[in-house]
Amino acid sequence: MISGSAISLQFGGKVLFDRISFRIGPHDRIGLVGSNGAGKTTLLKILVGVVAADTGDVARAKYVTVGYLPQEGTAVSGRSLYAEAESVFGDVLETQSRLDDVHRRMGEITDHASDEFRELLEVYGELQHKLESSDAFRMQGTIEKVLRGLGFVEDDFPRQTGEFSGGWQMRIALAKLLLLQPSLLLLDEPTNHLDLESLQWLEEYLQSYQGAVMIVSHDRRFLDTMTSAIYELSMGSLTEYTGNFSAYVEARAERLDQQLAAFQNQQQQIKQTERFIERFRYKATKARQVQSRIKMLERMDMVQLEDQEGEIDFQFPPSPPSGKVVMELVGIRKSYGALQVFHGASLDIYRGDRMAFVGVNGAGKSTLSRIIAGVEPSDGGERKTGHNVVISYFAQHQAEELNPDWDALQTVESVAAGETRRQLRTLLGSFLFHGDDVFKKVSVLSGGEKSRLAMAKMLLLPSNLLVMDEPTNHLDMRSKGVLQDALMEYEGSFVIVSHDRDFLDPLVNKVVEFDHGRISVFPGTLSEYLDRKRRERELQSAPPKGVPRPAGGQITDRERKRIEADLRQERYRRTRPLQDRIAKVERVIEEHEKEKAAIERTMADPVFYRDGEKVKKVTLRYKEVQDLLTAEYFRWGELTKELEKVSREISEKIENALNGGSR
Repeated sequence: MISGSAISLQFGGKVLFDRISFRIGPHDRIGLVGSNGAGKTTLLKILVGVVAADTGDVARAKYVTVGYLPQEGTAVSGRSLYAEAESVFGDVLETQSRLDDVHRRMGEITDHASDEFRELLEVYGELQHKLESSDAFRMQGTIEKVLRGLGFVEDDFPRQTGEFSGGWQMRIALAKLLLLQPSLLLLDEPTNHLDLESLQWLEEYLQSYQGAVMIVSHDRRFLDTMTSAIYELSMGSLTEYTGNFSAYVEARAERLDQQLAAFQNQQQQIKQTERFIERFRYKATKARQVQSRIKMLERMDMVQLEDQEGEIDFQFPPSPPSGKVVMELVGIRKSYGALQVFHGASLDIYRGDRMAFVGVNGAGKSTLSRIIAGVEPSDGGERKTGHNVVISYFAQHQAEELNPDWDALQTVESVAAGETRRQLRTLLGSFLFHGDDVFKKVSVLSGGEKSRLAMAKMLLLPSNLLVMDEPTNHLDMRSKGVLQDALMEYEGSFVIVSHDRDFLDPLVNKVVEFDHGRISVFPGTLSEYLDRKRRERELQSAPPKGVPRPAGGQITDRERKRIEADLRQERYRRTRPLQDRIAKVERVIEEHEKEKAAIERTMADPVFYRDGEKVKKVTLRYKEVQDLLTAEYFRWGELTKELEKVSREISEKIENALNGGSR
């Protein structure tokens, strides 16, 4: 489908790609990995045509289309959210616009027997047929499905895109890409601005996606779920691995071991050869052998060791001891204008609690974390801080509070104390400040660099309650590992707002779910919480209350008949209203179809076009009927899908209820 051949590229003397080659098939699921600066984003831009390689070619079949989601810079404005998503269906909208234009021009012609009018009528029929064959009536349902899946609600649809924050702008761009359905999706850190619900929806959507997908992500769980191959960029080369990210980690470790062994063997061979040359360089009888070995060294293909970053062992400063109760929130109320976020929310944080805040965006996770941290007041209720509690808070906006005149090293030196001062360069290196980067002024750092620096600064502050809002958004896997290891050893309590499952899972012992102003606490890990939510969803298809589920033994014919009777009653109760609504819609469709056919018969009569006013009135009504039919067909499709879903649920209930009976 797409192939790259001998691609080379240099930036400022640094070789990013050295004659790399690859192929992407029609249904491939590829994870693109490598250290920061290895060229992952650049390779995506080459594939989409934004960046040109110095040498080499990217070949693609004529039918192939490529869609690209960059990490940032996708802001859109000037249209409503729905109109922005709808703009993807440009061919359908263009056909509708042309149809409207032809209709307008037909209304302006008084001589309906003229050749011009007849030509327009023919074009009108062709456009109408094209519109009907494009499944335009399904467009609305598809748009709504994708927007809702990515976390938008119906009230967002008429809002101007410029009203949405940067994270939601990314979701808008992602929604448009998914609706566009290109042959190849290129996604650069697509999970950064998604909550858990939207992330799980995206995974399910992409698993059934018909095209190919290439993903750059630091979310290991996402890569594990989504990929069947890994392309690794390192030292200008591209290496392909079969399997998901976990399989890649194992295979890479094995390859690096082999590479190290080959390097050591070669170094030993070089030393032996050099000793021979040095020993017999001036001995005439060995001159030919010496020259042979010199040439052998010159021709030798040197084994290159890939950069392997050493392990970093960073620990938080010792936490001052706190009381058993770290924080009590009682009856918290919080509103922003007419938007009520909390009305009487309560939460207790105890010593040793390691909490993850999860829920859809806008549910109040960040708001409550700010209230806990004391950086934002509530509108009512009580916030009771426990004995000797020292809070350290991190959020993305704190990056803007750094002193712009200090460099990165000065920034962390300002809060470091004791033994930690020796680790500052190492700590900054783990957050991607290498070499002279530590002397960069804060004022010239990018948003991501400032965020990482603010994170490093926070790690140096002694505390016993950490409050962290999306701490992993700008971290690579190594930096996340450093933070994760440090949190594993942290002596205090913490609250983390995050959707990064792989990061959270080994850390937390409580999950706090936010849902429309309600707060629910689930003891256990994130995986245990997600399993529980999955089981709750599965229970929706369990037998109704009062219908016994056999415990492995057979059930009697009498019990079977009673179960089947109960489920038939439930089927009737749940499907009858849907069937009535479908029948009503079908009657409306039938009436509209009859009217449409009648109008078409009228328009087929040449005499009809002698009356200009009548033509204008009838063609206007014809368009109205077509619009009504489109809406009713869509409504019919949604109702029949709902009926199929209910019928399927009842069938599963019958199977589950009777699975212990005789067969």
